[in-house]
Amino acid sequence: MAGRPSDHWQGESAHANGFHDEARRNVETTMVELMVAGLGSAAVLLLLLATNLRVIKQFERGVVFRFGRVQAAARGPGLTMLVPVADRLEKVNMQIITMPVPAQDGITRDNVTVRVDAVIYFKVADPVRAVVDVQDYKSAIGQVAQTSLRSIIGKSNLDDLLSNREHLNQGLELMIDSPALGWGIHIDRVEIKDVTLPDSMKRSIARQAEAERERRARVITADGELQASQKLASAAQVMSEHPAALQLRLLETVVEVAAEKNSTLVLPFPVELLRFLESSSAREPGAMENDEAAKLAPPPIPDDARGLEIDSRTA
Repeated sequence: MAGRPSDHWQGESAHANGFHDEARRNVETTMVELMVAGLGSAAVLLLLLATNLRVIKQFERGVVFRFGRVQAAARGPGLTMLVPVADRLEKVNMQIITMPVPAQDGITRDNVTVRVDAVIYFKVADPVRAVVDVQDYKSAIGQVAQTSLRSIIGKSNLDDLLSNREHLNQGLELMIDSPALGWGIHIDRVEIKDVTLPDSMKRSIARQAEAERERRARVITADGELQASQKLASAAQVMSEHPAALQLRLLETVVEVAAEKNSTLVLPFPVELLRFLESSSAREPGAMENDEAAKLAPPPIPDDARGLEIDSRTA
């Protein structure tokens, strides 16, 4: 029994519809796969960008190595992009670094055992050389500082370590700065902090300081006595030339003694009276009697008066 034509067309239509549905599903699947791939690629790209973006701070510089070769110029502060897989970044701090130098034992030039410590202030001047030319510039600077400090101790006297530190600081700075320049490091300054002495040396210095103070006190006292004696000699010379000044000084002394409310006053013998007595005692006793008789005798009569007296008698 033969089929009807309508059934044949219905079968072909159903087959065509199934083919179109399958094609549509394949297209939709492909689009979804492409979207997923695109999103995945975008995510991977964003991840690579995020992992290769670096932020360099204001006080830092970035040294970039590309496939192991250092880039000539260091990167400044801000956001910087690295090539994925190829680039590697090292940040270098450009601030001044404070490094204490451990205390070093040594013997000074005048054979005194001391213990000296110091502190260094330095900063990186060339970040590329600081990364490439030396493995650890901080450790290298510390080792150079210790050896230089021991060398300074051996070349200096104890008095220089105690009182001339500024000059020693400058010398120590030059000794450390010379090799540091080759590493791209600049030594800002070096300061000796403390000098520790043995107890016996401390006692010796204390005795020396005490003796020095005593010597200065004696010199000051001697200078005062010398000046006082010079002033007294000048005053004595002036008084010897002017006896009135001596009498004024005598009166001042009497007033000062009287002001102390003493019951007894001892007055010196007047110098003029003493001189008068000395001159009087030097004369002879007969001469003194003749002087007294001359004082008692009447005054002599003038020659004119004598002539008048004779004429009156004759008359």
